[in-house]
Amino acid sequence: MSVKVYLAGPEVFLPDARAVLDRKIALTRAAGLIPVTPGDLEIPPAPTKRQFGENISAIDEQMMNSADAIIANLTPFRGLHADTGTVFELGYMCGQGKAAFAYSNVVADHYQRILAYYDGKVATAADGRLRGPDGLSVDDFSMKENLMLDGGIASRGGSWVTHDAPAGALYSDTTAFEAILKIAAGRLLRQ
Repeated sequence: MSVKVYLAGPEVFLPDARAVLDRKIALTRAAGLIPVTPGDLEIPPAPTKRQFGENISAIDEQMMNSADAIIANLTPFRGLHADTGTVFELGYMCGQGKAAFAYSNVVADHYQRILAYYDGKVATAADGRLRGPDGLSVDDFSMKENLMLDGGIASRGGSWVTHDAPAGALYSDTTAFEAILKIAAGRLLRQ
């Protein structure tokens, strides 16, 4: 049985992207799955930057359409939350009803990261909701990420793994990836 798994995450932005992606590709193959990754796409030339970006998007969607499942790296990227492109990819795959798995190299959950962002200055407002000093409500659902991401993964029978990566290895540490890969392979290969 051949099962294709789309490997989503912000790795394509790393200075050593090829090395990090190659390691995850090798681990995925060793687990008995066929890796599909945006780092492998060949992008046709385009007359404008925008068209080039649209070409990348179209090829990514074709790759996701060819996959049976997704493993998404939801490690916070450039802020409190996962990379927005990865979030789109996870939603796209969930929208197709495909199996979804995720990992993060940060153990702090969504609520803990928001508390840190507000420097702990969160209080219950007159309407009974937790709010930050800017008046925005704060989610506290004991979930690793936004409730839509956690909910999408859970409703498709997927799992999450988190691990605090060592300093300097936030996007290259494969501990959580290897753990979720083992879970995903166990579920996907016995179907």
